[in-house]
Amino acid sequence: ACICEKNKRVTSCRQANGVCWCDSIGSGVSVNCNTLTSKCLLMKAEVTGSKSGRREKPKDAFEDTDGLYDPECENTGVFKAKQCSGNTCWCVNTAGVRRTDKHDADLKCNRLVRTTGIIVEMKHAERNAPLNTESLKKFFRETIANRYMLDGRYITSVQYEKPYITINLNQNSSDKSSGDVDIADVAYYFEKDVKGDSIFHNNILNVSIDNEELRFEKTVVYYIDEIAPEFSMKSLTPGLIAVIVVVIVAIVAGIVVLVSSNK
Repeated sequence: ACICEKNKRVTSCRQANGVCWCDSIGSGVSVNCNTLTSKCLLMKAEVTGSKSGRREKPKDAFEDTDGLYDPECENTGVFKAKQCSGNTCWCVNTAGVRRTDKHDADLKCNRLVRTTGIIVEMKHAERNAPLNTESLKKFFRETIANRYMLDGRYITSVQYEKPYITINLNQNSSDKSSGDVDIADVAYYFEKDVKGDSIFHNNILNVSIDNEELRFEKTVVYYIDEIAPEFSMKSLTPGLIAVIVVVIVAIVAGIVVLVSSNK
């Protein structure tokens, strides 16, 4: 037996050739605990744990009923292009974010569209003085590279304009090597850390800039796809519980899909 340090939502762990392998809850897919688990498998494990009542819930936790769903994953752990709930179906990108209107089961999703860019925008709690910009940039670059194992070349920029911190990640399919972690998985791990619901086993992220702990009031994640999403204007009406907004921003050939979550 072994402990999966990078994923607590697993079972049946065993050691093989010096590597800890475990079965992801909900799917049973074996995951390598030396690297990040795919977002699709993590979401499926989270939904399964929530249904069974076994999932550990942080204080004041609530469920984003629009962002979290029970996904269908390929054996490799990536999202299937077509996702359904009952007879209602939609197409997603490689981050599992819906990029079409919802249709019946006859919907065709020709391929899984790649998310090539992710923008994470965080608003920190009120403070008298701004943070030291260079210290902040150093902390987030090193954290993303070391904790989430993302090659530094995919971290395009870290920007600070009090009280907003913006992290830009870019990863084209032509640039991504087979052993590289995916930016969609990195963003999911990071978002869970910031919200106090870490996926890591007994390893909480402490955001500390110059020995001062930093707390966040809001986190917003923007997804940029290699092909623009296919939403009708009617589908952009805000829902009562959660909102997915399409922001018409021309970034190369992509359009940004916004998913907002408050801590």
